Amino acid sequence: METRFDLIRLADPHIKEAERILRTCVHCGFCLATCPTYLLLGDERDSPRGRIYMIKDMLEKDRPADASTVRHVDRCLSCLSCMTTCPSGVNYMHLVDHARLHINETYERPAAERALRRLLAALLPYPGRFRLALVGAVLARPFAALMPAKLRHLMTMAPRRLAEPSAYDRPAVHRAKGERQKRVALLTGCAQQVLTPAINAATVRLLTRLGCEVVVARGAGCCGALVHHMGRESDAQAAAKRNIEAWEAAGPFDAVIANASGCGTQLKEYGFLLRDDPEWSARAAALSDKARDVSEVIAELDLPPTRLSGLPVLAYHSACSLQHGQQIPSLPGDLLKRAGFEVRDVPEGHICCGSAGTYNLVQPELSARLRERKVGNIRQTGADVVAAGNVGCIVQIAGGLDKPVVHPVELLDWAQGGPKPPALSDNA
Repeated sequence: METRFDLIRLADPHIKEAERILRTCVHCGFCLATCPTYLLLGDERDSPRGRIYMIKDMLEKDRPADASTVRHVDRCLSCLSCMTTCPSGVNYMHLVDHARLHINETYERPAAERALRRLLAALLPYPGRFRLALVGAVLARPFAALMPAKLRHLMTMAPRRLAEPSAYDRPAVHRAKGERQKRVALLTGCAQQVLTPAINAATVRLLTRLGCEVVVARGAGCCGALVHHMGRESDAQAAAKRNIEAWEAAGPFDAVIANASGCGTQLKEYGFLLRDDPEWSARAAALSDKARDVSEVIAELDLPPTRLSGLPVLAYHSACSLQHGQQIPSLPGDLLKRAGFEVRDVPEGHICCGSAGTYNLVQPELSARLRERKVGNIRQTGADVVAAGNVGCIVQIAGGLDKPVVHPVELLDWAQGGPKPPALSDNA
């Protein structure tokens, strides 16, 4: 793609990187076939290629974002399916993230949108605040009809019952059972601690059983992905620095593990996120080199055959952030097969379920249509249980499906002698 940035603009390292990405695009249109919003809406502006043209125009002219550009960039899920499809290697992820930063700095959203985004940024990355907000939502649910539409939608997303906080989320060192094979740090996440605390508990039990010493470091918290994808880059950088400091203090580690694939993708991008900061760039790159999805570490360990019989048939949903963001399309499903489960692939497995971080909160209509499409494809498998490696996908799919949706580590832990996943219990 031809670009016309002037030399003054190219002195900005963000613009120089954007220009490099833009020049990589050859207008081929392969991305249109796998973009969820283009499949739903059929509008070129709601495809990666269309958004690239709008972003190019906005950045080249150094103009504030306009309402049309904002609308179509906001509709992007950042599922990154386009990057898997692209034959030219266009790094759409970095380009759209920069576009969101530019939008956040130059465009004034309507008051209701600003308030919603500020609320999400103030609540979701903080487990304590988020838990209090969900308790408030449960108490206020009888009055939902009296509330503004956006707040009413948020309340419908809140679970009717909250799990108890897990002791596994507290700072601690969990010793390996038997001979230690690895020493790893576990990112316990933010919303996951509140919505599905059983995932971290299962992760610690399974990894220690397989010979890992698992450290939950004091001071580590949200990975920064939620605010990053809202264009709040400085907040994301601050989250990254806090985590790096916490893990450096508690290290050294063979790996830093995420069991929410959206968080794992963000950890692997810390080096890029802090590339222009002389104090932090090398430290961030070192952290990114150690970042692993939990499935990558389990695959390196000796996973014994299951101790159970009569296991349910699984449908494996590969989260976008895992298959497209980290290029790990099938490893969790393969591990489940190795453990003794029958695993069936979901048709259209490359298409997003509509969760996408905060997408189901800020774009509820499109998100609901994508969930309906995903649920329909899952039903075609005839499976008893759905396995998904990202908390957002788990909550999103479970909201539209009458089958349990659980994390692969919960199933692997169960197969290796751990407790039955809560979602599979008789009274779930």
